Amino acid sequence: MSVHDTHPETRPENPPARRRVDVGQFGLAAFMVVVGIYTIIDAAGLDVGFADPVGPRVFPYVIGAGLVLVGVLLAVATARGSQPEPEEGEDVDLSSSADWLTVLKLVAVLLFTVATVNLLGWAISGAVLFAGAAWSLGSRTMVRDVIVGLVLAIGSWYAFYVGLGIPLTPGVLDGIL
Repeated sequence: MSVHDTHPETRPENPPARRRVDVGQFGLAAFMVVVGIYTIIDAAGLDVGFADPVGPRVFPYVIGAGLVLVGVLLAVATARGSQPEPEEGEDVDLSSSADWLTVLKLVAVLLFTVATVNLLGWAISGAVLFAGAAWSLGSRTMVRDVIVGLVLAIGSWYAFYVGLGIPLTPGVLDGIL
């Protein structure tokens, strides 16, 4: 036993732990509230057709209200001292730096898709997007990735066109799709 254990008056006093304010969480909460309010205000300007029972405003209202609610709840939780748990990194080495080459490849594939979707059409640009993202993330089966990308892109093109009545640009495949 030490002297500190037997005599309470000689025990060193531990200063109370200072609670750290997580400015990032408050910033995220504020951003969510602002985007939610903007979504609700913007949805109020949509024209409502007389034959549509749901109308185009319902989903933006729900999403905007959800963003505002989650932003407020995040701000309250942060103010109460809730802190996110740091990622333990099961399969990620947290001591290593970011793989910027992979990020640049993904950005390049995304920019290529944005630049060519009107010219080539969604079916081709979507397939390139899928195959390029798989390649940049480490896939070495390019033929399979292109085939899966084509199936997904053409399937989503038909799902939008036939299922939802929203035509995506066919590009060079106009008349074929």
